Amino acid sequence: MPTARTNGNNAFLSHIPIIDISESDKDIPAKLVDAAATYGFVYIRSVGLDFTREIIDHIFALSRKLFQSPPGEKAACAVAEYGNNGWVRVHSENLDPKHQKRGDFKEAFNFGEFIDGRAQQPMPKALALNEADLSRFADLCHALCIKLLKLFALGLDIDADDGGEDWFSSRHDTSKGPSGSTLRLLFYPAIQASTSDDDAAVDIRAGPHSDYGSLTLLFQRSGQPGLEILTPQSTWAPLAVSPPGAEDDAFPPILVNVADLLSHWTNGLLKSTVHRVVSPEGGGEDRYSIAYFCHPANDTELVPVPSEVVRTRLLPAKEMGGREAAEEGREGLEREQTAITAEEHLNRRLAATFGWGKQSDPKGD
Repeated sequence: MPTARTNGNNAFLSHIPIIDISESDKDIPAKLVDAAATYGFVYIRSVGLDFTREIIDHIFALSRKLFQSPPGEKAACAVAEYGNNGWVRVHSENLDPKHQKRGDFKEAFNFGEFIDGRAQQPMPKALALNEADLSRFADLCHALCIKLLKLFALGLDIDADDGGEDWFSSRHDTSKGPSGSTLRLLFYPAIQASTSDDDAAVDIRAGPHSDYGSLTLLFQRSGQPGLEILTPQSTWAPLAVSPPGAEDDAFPPILVNVADLLSHWTNGLLKSTVHRVVSPEGGGEDRYSIAYFCHPANDTELVPVPSEVVRTRLLPAKEMGGREAAEEGREGLEREQTAITAEEHLNRRLAATFGWGKQSDPKGD
């Protein structure tokens, strides 16, 4: 796995599009597919979405409040063995166990699905009065994912008899049972090497990985960079929080990336690109972000999507930037032969991330 960074003027990244899905543009589905097939990432402009600056600022304020609360309060809601909901302490999660010397230098708090506005897990004391706010935010995230999944299905020209625009979204219908969908608050402390044993050269904020589900939404704060993606040249390049053209928007565009299952469904046409989070040169400042990981219903079988676009547009392996690294990060997904379920896939990936060993059926919730 490469470690070198490129500079911020990487030509490859400068073409990742910013798409306004509120526009009445019949070409939007094709544009989304093109971006996902080329980069695996796309910016979704904040204009016309149900999110507002006030909503996003409020959730970030709750995140800061949570991570600044006493460690004992957070520990009372810690991620349990063979579970994925709750507080993740610094160094306890390792997204790249084959290459990292120790776990990721970050804290996180994972919320599983909310039911009727209520979390299905213990709430941290700092957020006990904000359960409904977090539930509404998760609902907004899921609704945006459903809209994007419909657009991807249109862009892949799935025949109506096979499910049409609902082929993906129907598999993410919350009425069909539980899923691994997760709202994750993230805190990456600044590394102050002069006053601690932490080391920016060793303590990567989030190791190289691809995401486990279908789509990921990422909300970021201006002035808090750190996300990098693996380019086709197998080098790391930074992704701007607010790329050119979006600097004056109410809030930074939502960064959307294709995750493993959507890539698997499309036989690799849509790329699940390897990415990581690093500290800026000199340690930088604290970084806060919010991620929503969208997963299909647990019992969804991972079968190929019936799309002629997929069959005719598959890129040669040599053009799939970072393909070998991405495959290495998806060992739990049996791509060629046996159809496994979404829950089985997620459990295998979580087992590798948290070092659960060789348990055959760890609980995902």
